[in-house]
Amino acid sequence: MARASTTRADMITGAARLLSRRGLQATSFSEVLAATGAPRGSLYHHFPGGKDELVSEATRYVGSQLLEVLARARPSTPEEVVDLFTSVWRRVLTGSDLEAGCAVAAVTIDAGDDQGELLALAGQVFTEWEGALAGLLRQTGVEARRAADLAILLLVAMEGSLVLCRAQRSLEPFDRVTDQLLRAVGIT
Repeated sequence: MARASTTRADMITGAARLLSRRGLQATSFSEVLAATGAPRGSLYHHFPGGKDELVSEATRYVGSQLLEVLARARPSTPEEVVDLFTSVWRRVLTGSDLEAGCAVAAVTIDAGDDQGELLALAGQVFTEWEGALAGLLRQTGVEARRAADLAILLLVAMEGSLVLCRAQRSLEPFDRVTDQLLRAVGIT
C-alpha cells in the first residue's frame, strides 16, 4: 500500500516539475511516466480523471509547497518578506539552469477553453499565495491595504520575471525586479 501512495506522489511531483519546464500542453502522461519510473497502468489507477486530474493535483502540490514555506517564515521587516519570496523563485531558476518557471503560471497560460476547472484552481492558488504574502507583510507592521497591494505586486513581478529570465536565459530581469521590489516595500 505504501508503494501505491509513493507512486502517486512521485507522479504528482514529476508532473509539477514538467509543468514548470514544459507547460501544460507539452507535458504528457508518457513524460510523467518516464520522469518518475511509474508503471503505465498506474496512470488511470491513480488519476481516473486523466491528465486534468493529475495536473490539478500537481497544481495543488505546488501551491501547498510555497504556502508551507511562507507559513514557516517569521519575518521582522517587509524586506525579509521580499527576500524570502524571491529566494524561493531564485532557487527554481538556478536549480533548473533557467529552464523552469512557475508550474501554476504554466497551467494558467496553457489551459484551454474546456479546462475552466484547471484555470479556476490556478486562480485559487495565486489568491492563496497573495493572501499569505499579505499576511506576512502585515506581521511586519505594514498596514492591511498596503500589505495587500504589495502582495499582488510581489506575485505579479515574480511571475513576470520568471518568464523574462527563461526567455532571455539570464537572471538579470530577476535581479532587477528583486531590487525594485525591495525598494517598493521600503517605501511605507
